Amino acid sequence: MTKGNIIVFNGVSSSGKSTLAKELAKLLPNYFPFSIDDYDFVIERMENRENHRLIPIETEYFYYQNVAMFANRGVNLILDQIIHDFTTLQTFYETLSGYSILFVGVHCSEEELKRREELRGDRRIGLSTSQLEFVHKQEIYDVEVNTALQPISECTRVIINRLVSHEPLSGFKKSLERNIH
Repeated sequence: MTKGNIIVFNGVSSSGKSTLAKELAKLLPNYFPFSIDDYDFVIERMENRENHRLIPIETEYFYYQNVAMFANRGVNLILDQIIHDFTTLQTFYETLSGYSILFVGVHCSEEELKRREELRGDRRIGLSTSQLEFVHKQEIYDVEVNTALQPISECTRVIINRLVSHEPLSGFKKSLERNIH
């Protein structure tokens, strides 16, 4: 069985990853969005966080294992995630090193990030800008978009054009070599 393809959106909170994933899934009906935020709800339901009864393994470990399980069965995925620390980075690269990945950097201006956080009301103001200290510092992307400068329709067009191009997908592999070896 052929492994599924994986499109990975990496960017800080409120940068537009989830919106992009939903729009891209409408345009690519054989791809399914799979967000780390949605997956965290599974873990949260299992845990009793009020009483500090927590699974002693980071959520990303289980998330990437599930991504691999889907891809191994031929399911194409659109991941919406944040590589926010070295442990996440290492788990991401080690778990998915054998898969075809279109690695997409999702950017947004700091002013727009703050505005979006205020509108959302479900994030600590400043969370996204604090994530900029780690996110986008070590990755090499196949394609990058900026949701503050480009409409979502333009971002999805750029991503699809890169996906269907005959250019090899090398961002993930180059990032893996840079960060793990």
